[in-house]
Amino acid sequence: MAHTLGLTQPANIELPKISFAAKEIDVAEWKGDLLAVGVTEKDMTKDENSKFQNPILKKLDGLLGGLLAEASFEEDFTGKAGQSLVHRLPGLGSKRVGLFGLGQSASSPGAFHGLGEAVAAAAKTAQASGVAVILASSECPSAMSKGNTAAAIVSGTVLGLYEDNRYKSESKKPQLKSLDILGLGTGPEIEKKIKYAEVVSCAIIFGRELVNSPANVLTPAALAAEASKIASLYSDVLSANILTEEQCRELKMGSYLGVAAASANPPHFIHLCYKPPSGPVKTKLALVGKGLTFDSGGYNIKTGPGSSIETMKADMGGSAAVFGAAKALGQIKPSGVEVHFIVASCENMISGKGMRPGDIVTASNGKTIEVNNTDAEGRLTLADALVYACNQGVEKIVDLATLTGACVVALGPSIAGVFTPNDDLAKELFQASEASGEKFWRMPLEESYWESMKSGVADMVNTGGRQGGAINAALFLKQFVDEKVKWMHIDMAGPVLNDKKHVATGFGISTLVEWVLKNSSS
Repeated sequence: MAHTLGLTQPANIELPKISFAAKEIDVAEWKGDLLAVGVTEKDMTKDENSKFQNPILKKLDGLLGGLLAEASFEEDFTGKAGQSLVHRLPGLGSKRVGLFGLGQSASSPGAFHGLGEAVAAAAKTAQASGVAVILASSECPSAMSKGNTAAAIVSGTVLGLYEDNRYKSESKKPQLKSLDILGLGTGPEIEKKIKYAEVVSCAIIFGRELVNSPANVLTPAALAAEASKIASLYSDVLSANILTEEQCRELKMGSYLGVAAASANPPHFIHLCYKPPSGPVKTKLALVGKGLTFDSGGYNIKTGPGSSIETMKADMGGSAAVFGAAKALGQIKPSGVEVHFIVASCENMISGKGMRPGDIVTASNGKTIEVNNTDAEGRLTLADALVYACNQGVEKIVDLATLTGACVVALGPSIAGVFTPNDDLAKELFQASEASGEKFWRMPLEESYWESMKSGVADMVNTGGRQGGAINAALFLKQFVDEKVKWMHIDMAGPVLNDKKHVATGFGISTLVEWVLKNSSS
């Protein structure tokens, strides 16, 4: 393996293997380290004698001699979302009993995902090996099937348990070996949902690790190698084509190559293709991700407070979402759909051969761009990637990019902006996000704003004024999409990182997988 700057290489840490199972066992008879009970505020209602009215809590409290009701009262546990209460109490087959708040009502994947995360945190603290989760309310919310509820709990547990310790000199391994989900039924349907949640969660972890990797490790060549590994791993359905700088020049990708010119690390244009193992292809899709493994801003260098230059390893978050989705779909193998995963990967650096403010670059569709800001580089790489995607004969394109600070100002750190002229495509995406629990908000494509993007010497400039920056960026991308193709742009600059934990979120992966499946025959 080639030496990196700083001689840093990630440790090869295997993900913990956890056995997930849906079981129908009486809570009193389950044996293990932690029995976790998900409760709503309504479930915590007590009678005049301070006894639980909920049948499951009433039964547990009876077996524990009233200690559960007593502890919940003393610690003011009311079932609010985020609250938890874990005690080691004698009287059950489990060493510990925990109550985990779900809020007023649990009706979304996010609520049960949060439950899984909270259980994972408690399991870590208790060094628990065997855990069971049960919901105090026996009936699942009508909006979610029992299988989807179980899947959300599994996903939350896997992701809550995971810590990226590859770059730490010491790390602790979690002890959790098994998690039983009680009271939601058994059988092939729920087992299929649990398996799906495991696959997608592992893909999210893969995406997180890509974004967390520093730019001295994850170069464009390294990102291409990771993509190629996915194709090799699922070679029955995935193929890889990595275009060199010379091949990109032959395709006239002047916009992309202009951004890449300053870096000592050569660009890699990455194209994975998923084809179903059997049967006809009814729909062709493309997922296009921004793949800047580092963005200095170029000659318009990122400086001063708020420039966030130190987090610019995350400027390939769109590509991580695309390749994470490829990894999951390679295992799920949906029928009837062909998917192209496209990333124009490079670095935006500074050197004597780099792109200057005022330069004019020519994209592969022949359109010319006056570069009035070298720090608006992502859209320049995406321009040629979108033209390439259209040339694959796809019917729908979704591109994802950490594109603008303006979108973060508008929507904050946890919501991605959605831009599309197509209402049907927007509907598809929002249906997928309901299942994934990720947050999106549709933004306007205000055509009158294009006036600010006009150049006196070229077809367009690459940035307009400060106002409506995220809209201007989306309007720019629209110039490189064939009118016959349904297209959507997702600006995920906000949710790519967890600001509190300073780590990647893996945002977009689960929604993309859901969207592809909704377009498949599976």
